[in-house]
Amino acid sequence: MTSITRRTSHFLCAAFAALTLLSSSALATDLRIGLRADPDVLDPAQGTSVAGRVVFAALCDKLIDITPDGKYQPQLATEWSWSPDNLTLTLKLRDHVLFQDGQPLDAAAVKVNLDRYRNDPLSKRKTELKPVASVDIVDPLTVAIKLNQAYAPLVSVLSDRAGMMMSPAALAKEGAKIGDHPVCAGPFQFVERVSQDHILLKRFDQYWNKDAILVDSVNYRMIPDDGVRLLSLRSGDLDLIERLSPSDIATVKGDTNLKVIAGPSTAFDLISINTNHGDDANNPLGKNAKVRQAFELSIDRNALNQVAYEGLFVPGNQPEPVGTQYYDAAHPVPERDVAKAKALLAEAGAPNPSFTLAIANSPILAQVGQMIQSMAGEAGFDVKIQTLESSTLAANSDAGKYQASMAIWSGRPDPDGNISPWIASDGFLNWGRYSNAALDAVLSQARQTTDDAARKKLYADAISLYVADMPFIVLYHYKSLWAARSNVDGFVAYPDGLIRLQGVKKTAAG
Repeated sequence: MTSITRRTSHFLCAAFAALTLLSSSALATDLRIGLRADPDVLDPAQGTSVAGRVVFAALCDKLIDITPDGKYQPQLATEWSWSPDNLTLTLKLRDHVLFQDGQPLDAAAVKVNLDRYRNDPLSKRKTELKPVASVDIVDPLTVAIKLNQAYAPLVSVLSDRAGMMMSPAALAKEGAKIGDHPVCAGPFQFVERVSQDHILLKRFDQYWNKDAILVDSVNYRMIPDDGVRLLSLRSGDLDLIERLSPSDIATVKGDTNLKVIAGPSTAFDLISINTNHGDDANNPLGKNAKVRQAFELSIDRNALNQVAYEGLFVPGNQPEPVGTQYYDAAHPVPERDVAKAKALLAEAGAPNPSFTLAIANSPILAQVGQMIQSMAGEAGFDVKIQTLESSTLAANSDAGKYQASMAIWSGRPDPDGNISPWIASDGFLNWGRYSNAALDAVLSQARQTTDDAARKKLYADAISLYVADMPFIVLYHYKSLWAARSNVDGFVAYPDGLIRLQGVKKTAAG
């Protein structure tokens, strides 16, 4: 080959390489998602926030997932089965799965994770896995979870944070600080986090289901203000936003560059009340059930729904929505009754109780808080509103530094996951340390049977005890609402409100 030919060949190779790089760059897609709140710690063992679960959906696959209609389906486990006595759940694991540090996922890794969730002092999953007696390795791809008593919600538990697998090597290296650089077995791996601003993940090219991942990176941006989040979507700075305000649906539908994505939801809003956690519980609302009942009767759920949510949500007074399998029809949603509320306050000897209601810093929640403040005021309550960033509100509440806090629960497919975390004595979201031995006993019984009729009766018994004590007040159940640019396709709504990115793609236009 002559020198001229060699130079020409080198030039063509370099040009081809540059063209390939340019084409690759042009095809690279960054999906930008607007979140209402900043997640708490990105560690499934420690995390409790809804926003954290949204990020985990891209970062950490679970042993079991759910379908768009709320049933269970394989993810890291390809199948599972119960022993005849319902005391052992055996899971077969997917072969050739790697963590984002290149380490293999096997039965030993699953045991490390489940044992950590069960035993680590920092773990918020201990209550969910309390009935687990041991996690045994049957073979490299088979795990047997043995129980000390039957536990119907276990499959549901493994379809959430307790089923998320992290790299044992990373856990050994990082320990309690694993949330600063999480390493999981999901489709996207952690790149960076700037608190209150963004979380950046990039596609994990060795993901077991990599053909379903059609974007190169995902950037979660924290924008609490619903209006600002929508403006960022309309301007093209965002591609997808969660929790679209119902009042903005018409705006989105009127913009040809945008679309609304709606779906069912298991989520509900509630007010948690501090009944027994530190000095902040020492007030009439915290110490007297009649005061709490009066507070509930002062609230007009229908008005809240119509004014703040365009009538799209479903007013409710129980963790399960009205008309569903585990809703107790014997305790219907109460109508607002100011006269009865005043009578209850008089019986309690507290005609003008005062307390502070903490709410997250969202305009629509501020509106709800102000409406509740006004409604309760007509019954004699002096409600002060405290607006906090979401993670601060959760941290304060968990530490007992609150009197009442408004929160969202994203909901679970099993009824135990909607009531026990909030009011069982050992519930990880029982911020107010409410404790009722009779209620604990009923919830325990309900977990130990898989008979639907028996569970329905037991949860009805639990609701009877709950409405008498009123340690938290359910307000309404959600409809899931997202908005996206018109060039975002493949997004499927799931009832848990999580953003699964399998199949989601973004075209050049839009």
